[in-house]
Amino acid sequence: MSAVATAVVHDTSVLTGRSLRHILRSPDTIITTAVTPVALMLLFVYVFGGAINTGGGSYIDYMLPGILLITVASGIAYTSYRLFLDLQGGIVERFQSMPIARSSVLWAHALTSLVANITALVIVVGVALLMGFRSGAGVGEWLAVAGILVLFTLALTWVAVIAGLTATTVDGASAFSYPLIFLPFISSAFVPTDTMPAPVAWFAENQPVTPIVETIRALLGGTPVAGDIWIALAWMVGILVAAFFGAMAIYRRRTR
Repeated sequence: MSAVATAVVHDTSVLTGRSLRHILRSPDTIITTAVTPVALMLLFVYVFGGAINTGGGSYIDYMLPGILLITVASGIAYTSYRLFLDLQGGIVERFQSMPIARSSVLWAHALTSLVANITALVIVVGVALLMGFRSGAGVGEWLAVAGILVLFTLALTWVAVIAGLTATTVDGASAFSYPLIFLPFISSAFVPTDTMPAPVAWFAENQPVTPIVETIRALLGGTPVAGDIWIALAWMVGILVAAFFGAMAIYRRRTR
């Protein structure tokens, strides 16, 4: 590893440790992130679940993949919020006056988001198991689900970084996440798309959430994964690459 790469890794680890310590002092952010999806699970399973026909099987098994995506979508709002506060408080400018890699500031926020969201996802899965969720997946399938959720989290996290860099108010820094939280509701996350009106069904079948949900659902159900996995990966990698380079370009303009 080159000296430059070593410096970036070291600086990023130090700044990530700083951000994680802030979360440990205020664990309510992770709890809050998990509260909304858990409340939705309770609502859909115990209130609406009996009226929704998914073609057989437990409704919580059907809807958990969508809940996991909502967990991530709600959690990344804190990433843009924390980055915005660092920018407004002058912390980022102070870091820039030190001999550290410039990109390590953003990477620290991204990795902190990953750790916080994974923790929230574990809480949500734990509650789902208590509510009756059961999976026929093996170790390989669970690892594949974990990989998809990590990739999804990183993709949305870099979108959140852009929001944090461009926001002008605290509310604006986190408001971008609301459409992302709403998007799974217009997908196959909670009901089959063939039950929707034709225009809504077309949108649901051609937006990024549906192939991701279908892939996770197949993996957790221990059933063969269709071509949805390649569409899901294409969406996530495309969003990740575009958001990463966009965030870096905006960051360079703001800190030069």
